[in-house]
Parts: sequence; structure tokens; C-alpha cells
Amino acid sequence: MTDETGLVPVGRVGRPHGLDGAFVVERASDDGRRWEVGASVLVDGAPATIELSRRVGGRRRAIRLDRQVERGAVLAVHVSELPTPEPDSYYAFQLEGMEVTEEGGRRLGLVQKVAPGVANDVLELDSGISLPMHEACIREIDLAAGTIVVAVGFADDR
Repeated sequence: MTDETGLVPVGRVGRPHGLDGAFVVERASDDGRRWEVGASVLVDGAPATIELSRRVGGRRRAIRLDRQVERGAVLAVHVSELPTPEPDSYYAFQLEGMEVTEEGGRRLGLVQKVAPGVANDVLELDSGISLPMHEACIREIDLAAGTIVVAVGFADDR
């Protein structure tokens, strides 16, 4: 999700890790380039440079920045720094706020959140409906129009 300044969260400052000033990055971006030594991130809107980066406990990432930051602070980048997604791929923040309708025109609601799922991500709508981000469900995504069309039947019994 972007804010009015065009910033996209890529992580959050988590608990300290070790004695060298590093901390665990919560909700870290999967883009490994984001966490390379020398890379820049914005911490609550102010620039900071990564001085140390390491994998900890499997997929988790620990980093140290060139300045002190508070636990819970948001790590972000400008939307313009994100690579262009592959065709038929989207960033989750691009889908938030889009209107979702079934084929045939029945309005289902607005996307509030794209939640990670076990098999695929899930669109959570303001109407309480949850829809899988799967080709059997999603028929069309039109970023320019701000609309998503889904197959009939996925919103039933939810």
C-alpha cells in the first residue's frame, strides 16, 4: 500500500539481533537487492543506509543501519524505485482500493488488503468477502480503470 507521498513499505524495524546494532526486519520484502550493504531505505520518511545485512533463522533478515532507529519504525522506498512487474503480475498495493465485480456486473466490494495465503494471496474486500488470487477466480485486472472482475461463484457462501 502506498501513501500520499508515494512510499511503499518494504519492512518494519523488529527486535534487536546480536550485539552489533542489527535488528530483525519484520515483514521484509522478498527482493534481496533491497537489503544489500550500501542500499538505501527510508525510515519514517528519512534516508538511511544499510551497513550490515545477514540471513538469520532461515528466511528472516537482520540489518544494521547507519543511524539509530526505533523499533516498529517503517522501512520504505519510493514507488518509482520498484522494478516493473512481469506481465499479468501486480504489486499488492496496486490492487488495494480497486472495485471488484463478478462477471455479469454484481458489485462485491473494494479491496482493503491483499493477504498472503498458503497456496496464493487472498483479496480481502470491505464487504467481508475473501477471494483467492488464482486464475480460476480472477478474470481481469484493469489497473487503469481500478477494477477487478472475478468468476461467478467465488463470492457465494462467504
